[in-house]
Amino acid sequence: MNRVLLLLSVLSLGVSSQQITESQRLFSIVVSRVQHLHLLAQRLFSDFESSLQTEEQRQLNKIFLQDFCNSDYIISPIDKHETQRSSVLKLLSISYRLVESWEFPSRSLSGGSAPRNQISPKLSELKTGILLLIRANQDAAEIFPDSSALQLAPYGNYYQSLSGEESLRRTYELLACFKKDMHKVETYLTVAKCRLSPEANCTL
Repeated sequence: MNRVLLLLSVLSLGVSSQQITESQRLFSIVVSRVQHLHLLAQRLFSDFESSLQTEEQRQLNKIFLQDFCNSDYIISPIDKHETQRSSVLKLLSISYRLVESWEFPSRSLSGGSAPRNQISPKLSELKTGILLLIRANQDAAEIFPDSSALQLAPYGNYYQSLSGEESLRRTYELLACFKKDMHKVETYLTVAKCRLSPEANCTL
């Protein structure tokens, strides 16, 4: 009897270790993808800023500080301490919503250069990877009972014809918010991945 219990314990430990290893592998892929997107967002924003006149930069910086990003309506940790206290499932869920919120606006970022055209397909890959991780932790139907209700409306005027000045402001806000949100997602996914390693130091 004791031998049977010992064998079951060993088999259980083996299955558990295999699940953790698979989850770690998927986390590594997802974190790598969001890191790529964050670097791309930083590059696009930096290139756009470099194309502006000094006065244009000053005015746009001033305006942006007074505005919201569309994704600010998604409830997320307010600081690094709350991030570290959040569960893996919560961090994955918030990351999914942030990525999903860019499904429509990312189309406005496409075109004009190869890096810009990478955004929409890379976001789609990232969204799929995060959803797989969520499903590994809990039934996705319980977290997303109505996926359509989670999709935020497109940024207010991103499909309208705008004047030169308004178009400049729209592009600046879009790139700044994209960079901000990809930084958030990278942080949340990195912390969630770290939780799989009990001995790791997950401080930010």
